[in-house]
Amino acid sequence: MDKEPITIAGLEKIKTELENLKNKKRPEIVAAIAEARSHGDLKENAEYHAAKEQQAQLESRVIVINDIIARANVIDVTKIENNGNVIFGSTVSVKDLDNNKKIKYKIVGQDEAEISNNLIYFKSPIGKAMIGKSVKDMITVTTPSGERNFEILSVEYI
Repeated sequence: MDKEPITIAGLEKIKTELENLKNKKRPEIVAAIAEARSHGDLKENAEYHAAKEQQAQLESRVIVINDIIARANVIDVTKIENNGNVIFGSTVSVKDLDNNKKIKYKIVGQDEAEISNNLIYFKSPIGKAMIGKSVKDMITVTTPSGERNFEILSVEYI
């Protein structure tokens, strides 16, 4: 079983999700199943089948989260000795050399990655291109939309 790196914030987020699933969503679904069951014939009871489907999805998500927690290798970037290079958990400011826009990315684990929030998976093309680089380094990333060029402006360990 491979350990998967995760930030402290990422671990807290999935633990919160797990608590919500177990303590709030699970009882709601159990109640919905009981309610639907009380309506009689289960063969043609769409509410019952929908609730059972929700229950299956919830239980599989609980299993996934428990697996993530079991494999979690929590990395506190503030406690890691660094030499100014981009590492897992660091926050990197870059300038997109194609449009001169400045973007700030945080390098995170797979289960935390959210491109819409600039949380980049460390094994993604842009994550891999940044790891090990330092301020003033130029990086080229091949993305589905073509090649992009960046200059690293700053690396923070926050």
